[in-house]
Amino acid sequence: MPDGPTLTHLLDQIDDAATDEKVSVQNILDQIGDRSIMPVVLAIALVLVSPISGIPGFSTLCAFVILMVMVQALMPHRSLWLPKVLRDRCVRSDRVHKAVTWLRKPAAWIDRHSHPRLRILTSGPLRWLTLVLCMLVPVMWPFMEFIPFLTSIGASAVALMSFGLLTRDGLYVIWGYGVVACLGTVILWALQAGT
Repeated sequence: MPDGPTLTHLLDQIDDAATDEKVSVQNILDQIGDRSIMPVVLAIALVLVSPISGIPGFSTLCAFVILMVMVQALMPHRSLWLPKVLRDRCVRSDRVHKAVTWLRKPAAWIDRHSHPRLRILTSGPLRWLTLVLCMLVPVMWPFMEFIPFLTSIGASAVALMSFGLLTRDGLYVIWGYGVVACLGTVILWALQAGT
C-alpha cells in the first residue's frame, strides 16, 4: 500500500464533491484542498481516463486546468489559483458518479500494488522532468478530441506519473513514461499516414 494518498481516497473525494445536480471544478478543489497541487492533477487525470472524456470540450477544459496547475507546481506557490472561468466550469454529477464507479476497481488494484521504490525517479532532476511531462502531455488534448477517447491515453500517462510522484513509487512514473512514448509513436504514425 502507498504511504501517501491512495487513489481510492481521491475517488471518494471526487464522489463527495458531486452532491448537487452539477459539480464544478471549484467543488472538487474544495474537497481536495487548494494546497494539494499534485492530488488535483491526479484527480482531473483520473476522471479523464474514464469514458467521461467523450464529452465534447471536456478534454480541452481539463487540459487548461492541468496546464495552469502544473505551471504553479513548478513555482514556489503555497496555494493553488485558477481563474473564475475555469473554477466555475461544471459537469453533470451523475456522469462524475459513473466515472468514479468505473475507476474504483483499477484504482483499488493500483493501491494494493504501490509502495515507495525507485525513489530516484521521484526526486531531484527526474522529478522536475516528470512535472514538465505532466504539463506538456495535456497540451495535445484539444487536438486529440477528434479521435474518441484518445485523450484517455494521455490522461492515463499523467495519472500514472502524478500518482508515482505522490506515493514516491518510481515504477508508476516509468509506466507513465512508457504511455507517453506509445502515445507519441501513435501520433507520429498518424501524422505520417496523413501526408
